[in-house]
Amino acid sequence: MIAELAKELGFHRAAIVPIEPARRHDLYTSWLAEGYGGGMAYLAEPSHVAPRANLRELLATAKTLVVVALAYDRDNPIPVGALTGKIARYARGEDYHLVMRDRLVALADRIAGVLGHPVATRPCVDSAPILEREWAERGGLGFVAKNTMLIAPGLGSYVVLGELLLDVAIEPTAPDQLPKPRCGSCTKCLDACPTRAFVDAYVLDARRCISYLTIEFHGVIPRELRSAIGTWIFGCDICQEVCPFNAGAGGEPEPLLRPRSGAHALPDLVALAALNGNQYRQFTKRTALRRTTRPLLRRNIAIALGNTGSPEAIPVLTALLADPHAIVRLHAVWALGVLGGPLPDDDPDPEVRAELTYAREIASTTRSQRPP
Repeated sequence: MIAELAKELGFHRAAIVPIEPARRHDLYTSWLAEGYGGGMAYLAEPSHVAPRANLRELLATAKTLVVVALAYDRDNPIPVGALTGKIARYARGEDYHLVMRDRLVALADRIAGVLGHPVATRPCVDSAPILEREWAERGGLGFVAKNTMLIAPGLGSYVVLGELLLDVAIEPTAPDQLPKPRCGSCTKCLDACPTRAFVDAYVLDARRCISYLTIEFHGVIPRELRSAIGTWIFGCDICQEVCPFNAGAGGEPEPLLRPRSGAHALPDLVALAALNGNQYRQFTKRTALRRTTRPLLRRNIAIALGNTGSPEAIPVLTALLADPHAIVRLHAVWALGVLGGPLPDDDPDPEVRAELTYAREIASTTRSQRPP
């Protein structure tokens, strides 16, 4: 019944899992202890640690967990210019948090309707403190790959996950044994990461991950990682793009998760850099892009412009030097140094001044290497 209801609501996969202790909670806490969570200190707070061990911390009366998967658009248009940036595929359409939550609420309502009585529920998307890939694997939706993503055979890893806790006991559909990992000896995802974010198979150091750096990290991006970020300005898909399980067409994606516009699929870095506050809010409205701020997006745009290698980026970067936020000016200075562009004489911020010293050195090298 639940599988059919989930299908009617557009979910690509659904499973019913019994409420039981999480099997990978020790791996989670050891990952935190190693510092791999970077600046995401909230992940170590009791309100985040305890529910990941015990689902009843989220719903005390929970008896059943429903796990669902929703496929998003895997198409990737070819950039049409040197100054085009990249946004992770999941963030190009409607905010999946909103889509998933609405569908889970609708699923809960339909289950209550079939049962004929009210049901206490708790919908969860990835912002909730839950080990969602563990429960998706436990439900048989797929297996956790070496890049820590869940791969749902037939869909690949281009899926978002959701969970619905219910206070009614329902017969589980989860298999007795976990699905076997099918990566074999393949290490394409690990080898393709330009920032070397994988400590080992199944272990990601968020501090070096492009997704973390462009979304979660609010500081100065380490110099040694900037060039490896390429033109990604929000998230990254590299470890998914090389995965053999993503080579096929996959499932028909949820229409709401298709790119909202051409600008979301192929962002023009010049146009994005010029957005004012109101335009930025409209561009990010009801998308996952709202997770970042305008100054941080402009920081990422500055890095991407520097990595294009195009002199056409110099006027845009020069304009970014007038940004009131030092975080933007600092990365614009770096990018101008990389491109050999003109640099300001000074800056009121000490960190930007330090970056200026470095940028003058690399700008001199860049200019000396240009053909006469």
